[in-house]
Amino acid sequence: MARRKAAAGASAGTPATVALTAAGIPFTVHPYEHDPSAPSYGLEAAEALGVEPDRVFKTLLADTDTGLVVGVVPVTGTLDLKALATAVGAKRAAMADPAVAERRTGYVVGGISPVGQKTQHVTVVDETAQLFDTVFVSGGKRGLDLELSPADLLRITAATYAPLAK
Repeated sequence: MARRKAAAGASAGTPATVALTAAGIPFTVHPYEHDPSAPSYGLEAAEALGVEPDRVFKTLLADTDTGLVVGVVPVTGTLDLKALATAVGAKRAAMADPAVAERRTGYVVGGISPVGQKTQHVTVVDETAQLFDTVFVSGGKRGLDLELSPADLLRITAATYAPLAK
């Protein structure tokens, strides 16, 4: 998998592409035409890119009694908040307010990448990512996904695997 630069007009990249490049991690940029009326950003990405939806992962920020935590799950499922809390040693977890998620990650909702966030958060990736040679995550804006190996995703985010999706 070769590194590719973003399309013209985005030559500076996003914080996610900058972080991956700086770390020397191979990734592929997959831009697509985003439809603002799409009911699911992740399923929209899978369809637009012609990828099986189980390989496309969404990034969600949760508020726990131990702090904000990132959960990365397939777009075909939902984040099991109890499982996320257990994975990070917390007693409870609830979805973070979207404004807090945007402020703390530096990305807009629907384009939050697990990579290159403004504030580094404890990150947990659903264990099903290991089933694939590569997975797709948001590249830091709506209409842009990044393809990379699950092992590299864990390395760049200092994440762990756990069963998070339901």
